[in-house]
Amino acid sequence: MELRALTVLDSLQPQLTAFIQTVCAGFMPLEYEAAVFIEIAPGIAINQLTDAALKTTRCRPGMQIVERAFGMLELHDRDKGQVEAAVDAIVSRMDARREDRLKPRIISSQIITGIDGHQSQLINRMRHGDVILAGQTLYILEVHPAAYAALAANEAEKASPIKLLEMISFGAFGRLWLGGGEEEIREAAKAAEAALRDVTGRENSGK
Repeated sequence: MELRALTVLDSLQPQLTAFIQTVCAGFMPLEYEAAVFIEIAPGIAINQLTDAALKTTRCRPGMQIVERAFGMLELHDRDKGQVEAAVDAIVSRMDARREDRLKPRIISSQIITGIDGHQSQLINRMRHGDVILAGQTLYILEVHPAAYAALAANEAEKASPIKLLEMISFGAFGRLWLGGGEEEIREAAKAAEAALRDVTGRENSGK
C-alpha cells in the first residue's frame, strides 16, 4: 500500500461540515469536530484501513471512496485524540509512517472576478454547497493528491467569510470552488495555498 495523502483537520468549519453532510454516504460529522482525510493506493485496500481504525477507536466514518487506483477515507470524532489514534492504527496497518505521505502539489489556482450571470448559472447547477451570484469572485483550486482539497477548504473558511461551492477530495486530482467578494476570496486563497505548502512529506512528482 502507498500512503498518498494524510491530513488531520483539528476543527471542521461550519460550511465544510455541512458540505460533507450533503455528500457523505456514512456518518455525518458535526461542526468543530476533528477529522482526518486519508488517500492510498490501491483503492481496494482502503477497506483494511477502515477496519483498523474502527476496531481501535470510536471514530465514525463519513466517506469511504473505493476507486480502482485510489481509495479515500474520512473519519471524525469530537476528540482529536481519537482521530490521531485512528491515524496511528492506519499507518501501523500499512507498515508506514505519517511522513511517507506525498506533499501536496498545486496544479492550478485561478481567481475570476466579476463573473457573468451565465457562468454563475453553470456553477450553481453543479455544486453541492452554497451558490455564487453574478458579479462575485470565483476561486478554483486543483491539487494533487486529491484528499488535500479538504485541508484547503477548511483553512480557507477559517481565514475568510467565503462561500464553499464545491469540493472534490478523491480521484486523480482534488478540486475546490469558492465564491464571494474579491478581497475575501483573495484572503481565502492565500490561506488555502499556504496550508498546502506547509504540509511535509515525500516529494511529489505528480505520479
